[in-house]
Amino acid sequence: MLKLHCQYHLLKFRFEAGTSRGVMTERPVWFVFLTDERTGRRGIGEVAPLAGLSIDFFPDYTSQIRLLEDALHRAQFQDAQAITQDWINSHTKNLPALRFAMETAVYDLQNSGKRMIYDNAFYHSAASIPINGLIWMGNESFMMQQIEEKIAAGFSCLKMKVGAIDFDKELNILESIRKRFSADEIILRVDANGAFQPSEAMKKLSALAYLDIHSIEQPIKQGQWREMATLCRHSPVAIALDEELIGIDSLGEKERLLEIIRPQYIILKPSLLGGLAASAEWIKLAEQMGIGWWVTSALESNIGLNAVCQFTASYRPTLPQGLGTGQLYDNNIESPLTVERGQISYRHNGKWGL
Repeated sequence: MLKLHCQYHLLKFRFEAGTSRGVMTERPVWFVFLTDERTGRRGIGEVAPLAGLSIDFFPDYTSQIRLLEDALHRAQFQDAQAITQDWINSHTKNLPALRFAMETAVYDLQNSGKRMIYDNAFYHSAASIPINGLIWMGNESFMMQQIEEKIAAGFSCLKMKVGAIDFDKELNILESIRKRFSADEIILRVDANGAFQPSEAMKKLSALAYLDIHSIEQPIKQGQWREMATLCRHSPVAIALDEELIGIDSLGEKERLLEIIRPQYIILKPSLLGGLAASAEWIKLAEQMGIGWWVTSALESNIGLNAVCQFTASYRPTLPQGLGTGQLYDNNIESPLTVERGQISYRHNGKWGL
């Protein structure tokens, strides 16, 4: 039979991380362990809701996991192969972080509990994934320091948060990069986290266009479909939806959102969007409509990041992905994940801390 239990862990940032939701110094996560009592093998998943962003953030997520544990006990599954996606979905309704964790644990156990979520070239160390270097919000000097560090580390794609300081100063920072590096040398992405007002957004997008910005994530707050659709039709900078996708669960509603807004890109965060299968639905719809996409981790530990990387690698992406967040923590779980020269890879000679 299968048994489920959880363990709490508090991740601590290396520095005060400025985000659209304030300054973060730490964040809670829960690990779920799915154990096959006959073999002793276990699969591991991560529950990583974000305060102010996840629809299922609870100060203590343990009670939600206990309900899933009880349901699993009643089901009397003999092995992980017996757990279907429909069963996971029905017992994690409106709990995207838990659904992501349960999927990961099931896939891990189905693959003998070796942290292999997908049997692909990434897991076997034969492939790496290009990623962007994330520039955190902060004062001008802090952001410039990060930019220099990322360029020195070999990143060819930088993603800078905007909306934290004066917009003219943010433009100056971006301009200083563009004066040194052309768009062929350094790809520049920006993420507004909904900071722009609809009435001012087009003016700011026009200012960004002069700097050969690749794309902007969520220029205005989510939920304003008509205004966002207008921006996507007329913006001189490609627009990527991010927070806009959170809370959209049914296939029909996903299709409706994309049909109405018609963005140039969508950003996929599996732990916020309802897991790996849900993210695959978004990708299928986007590709059918000619919409680009990339995957971004949502500040998970290396357990969650590993699952997101292996999921992403199964599509063999060429665009830089947002998967470099594992190095942000002092007490992350030791893992074979390695970031070098703007690429993330999985080294089989590396060790898992769990």
